[in-house]
Amino acid sequence: MQKKRGRRILKRVLWSLAIVVVLAVGGVVAYTQIGVMAAEPEPLATVRENPAITVTDADEGIVLAPADGGSDVGLVFIPGAKVDPWGYAAILQGLAEDGVTVVITRPWLNLAFFDPRGLDAFTSAAPDIDVWSVGGHSLGGVRACQLAADADALVLFGSYCATDVSDSGLPVLSISGSEDGLSTPEKIADARDLLPADAEMVEIEGASHASFGDYGPQAGDGTPTISTEEMHDEVTRLTDEFLAPLAP
Repeated sequence: MQKKRGRRILKRVLWSLAIVVVLAVGGVVAYTQIGVMAAEPEPLATVRENPAITVTDADEGIVLAPADGGSDVGLVFIPGAKVDPWGYAAILQGLAEDGVTVVITRPWLNLAFFDPRGLDAFTSAAPDIDVWSVGGHSLGGVRACQLAADADALVLFGSYCATDVSDSGLPVLSISGSEDGLSTPEKIADARDLLPADAEMVEIEGASHASFGDYGPQAGDGTPTISTEEMHDEVTRLTDEFLAPLAP
């Protein structure tokens, strides 16, 4: 009798644990799918209509490449948490115009930390390119730091490393915003020692966290005082100058 009672109790406990696990997993999945920040239609339209680049919705990600096919350097770019990857196409299209092939990844569950894929899962979109940088915005930049060992350079947009790459010898460009309310100037400074001593640190005056994409305002962010056009031009210029020496 006691054995039967013990089995019933064990079954109840196991069922209770199973229900808790299912609810927890369901809650995480729901969180990652609710409130995803969509790409703004007007900036995205300029990308799709740009005759200087090709836009390919590939398995590896969204590929922006020069229309003339002349590209020697690539950038794998990882979006921020719960941001539509298309929300970065407009700010990155200038790089493609200037000869850089850009692969914007689609993180699993819209969060880069849930995506275990290595860099080669994305560089396979352009197998003819031998020189690859990796970068990202916000949480995407944190993930980019984890993949940096397999790259030739690291680019951070409104982000910082949580892993130590200070002894990697990698060229690093960190672009931040003076009005960033999430990856604040203080947070960028506090994580500075995790980057190589010669990392290029640039703060764009008037840029907020959401200035690094085109997906609308973001909760907790500061108020930008720089125009979208100025922001796009400055990010393109800084990143172009950084990547140019990598070209074979």
